Amino acid sequence: MRPATMQSAPPKAEPTQYLTFSSGSETFAIGILGVKEIIEYAGVTEVPMMSECVRGVINLRGAVVTVMDLAARFGRPRATIGKRSCVIIVELEEAGEQHVVGILVDSVSAVLEIAAEDIEPPPGFGARIRTEFIAGMGKVKDKFVILLDVARVFSIEEIALLQAAGAGAE
Repeated sequence: MRPATMQSAPPKAEPTQYLTFSSGSETFAIGILGVKEIIEYAGVTEVPMMSECVRGVINLRGAVVTVMDLAARFGRPRATIGKRSCVIIVELEEAGEQHVVGILVDSVSAVLEIAAEDIEPPPGFGARIRTEFIAGMGKVKDKFVILLDVARVFSIEEIALLQAAGAGAE
């Protein structure tokens, strides 16, 4: 017979898996469920008159995929291509449409599990990137990993606005 005072423990939040990668000296992460694949950087076809953050396009099994330079997207100089440079292919939904985008990064690190209790809200100030791009700050081994909101970072609508502003400036 069970005592009446016995209660089940509250359910713990399950850790979520994140793909970690670097751009410059910073470590970023995105939810693994949004990642379709990771490919070695093998060059892109440049498209004239694109925003600085659009590196070009690649042919991914017959589909044209836009490759965005994460460093340039954050207003930094374009990434320098190295041995470990790669493209993270993600699928985004915007305005009810699915878009596949490639993200050029310096290197991919690992898939980590970060528990909900180890994620802090984005900082209110002091970050070197606009905080609306940050989904949270994950605590991993006494360091922070910047958890990106991929839909906001690579918003097709915002990239189009940047492109229009760039074209108007010339």
